[in-house]
Amino acid sequence: MSERKDLEVIARLVPEGSRVLDLGCGQGELLAHLQQHRGCSGYGIEIDDANVLACAQRGVNVIQLNLEEGLKLFDDHSFDVVLQLETLQHLRNTEHMLRETARVGRIGIVSFPNFAHWPNRLSVMRGRMPVTKALPYQWYDTPNIRVSTFADFEVLAGKNGLAVTDSFGLSGGEVIRTWPNLLASVAVFKFEQV
Repeated sequence: MSERKDLEVIARLVPEGSRVLDLGCGQGELLAHLQQHRGCSGYGIEIDDANVLACAQRGVNVIQLNLEEGLKLFDDHSFDVVLQLETLQHLRNTEHMLRETARVGRIGIVSFPNFAHWPNRLSVMRGRMPVTKALPYQWYDTPNIRVSTFADFEVLAGKNGLAVTDSFGLSGGEVIRTWPNLLASVAVFKFEQV
């Protein structure tokens, strides 16, 4: 979530005063923003040592934890909102973490690079894997374990008993609600457990 406009759009999805858990929080930029501008509290989960230090220096509560191990240390509905932004594509057990997100929070918000964005489709038609701002790595050095599309997540959410309450795409900080599977570089979903 390096782009400021994307961060602000997603921050508006979080109700003011919420207790938030940010999975894969990076350097804590979004949590700090939520604390300062939306009166939120909560924790970030991060595995990288440098990012944990950056969170602490920013005044963000952070727990160093490998998300592949799940969220066993949190009770059901411990948080109002659980964020999983640009994290799902790095995890081996995507479905488990999605269910854990819904278990621990009343509301889940996920975002991920939308592989079906038209420039990505064009790259594949040319015989090459895409390299874009949302997918900035070559196929051989990417930290992404998997790629997904806007439409794929809708199916996964339904399969796991999640009710999508809002969804849209982002492209250059702009919200895309018309044909997001084609026109958005990043997919964003807000959901609740049914």
